[in-house]
Amino acid sequence: MTLQEQISNRVAKPPVTTADLAANEFLTFRLGGEEYGIDILKVQEIRGYDAITQIANSPGFIKGIINLRGIIVPIIDMRIKFNLAHATYDQFTVVIILTVAGRVMGIVVDGVSDVIMLANEQMRQTPGLGSVIETQYIMGLGTVGEQMLILIDIEKLMSGSDMGLIAPDLN
Repeated sequence: MTLQEQISNRVAKPPVTTADLAANEFLTFRLGGEEYGIDILKVQEIRGYDAITQIANSPGFIKGIINLRGIIVPIIDMRIKFNLAHATYDQFTVVIILTVAGRVMGIVVDGVSDVIMLANEQMRQTPGLGSVIETQYIMGLGTVGEQMLILIDIEKLMSGSDMGLIAPDLN
């Protein structure tokens, strides 16, 4: 690459802002043997797994509700939602409280790993897996060394028609 091309590339790219950095920052968590990541800006807090009030006739992946400082919060078990092996709830099991599209909800995961920032070159698009595997909720894959992260678009997942937790955008 010539010096002129290098200068053009630098000038053409807008400066990196704090919002850009936060857009690539993820809370990572474990489900079974896999690591997942969600946008850190959607996370409100992390809590230990505690008593949940079950709701009759709710889908299997909705464990129930909790009262979080006066707000009724639905709790979704991600193992059940992703059709993984039966969940064992132990001292590492946590509930990640999220704010998605203005709605507070929680997801049960096996454990929280870390908060990481991924550079653009560490992020890959979702591979084409045909119609056999549903990938509409996967925003991409992240790589940290040899570790692969499945990056979840939590807003798409929670607003899916099978979830029914967030009204679809009517615009």
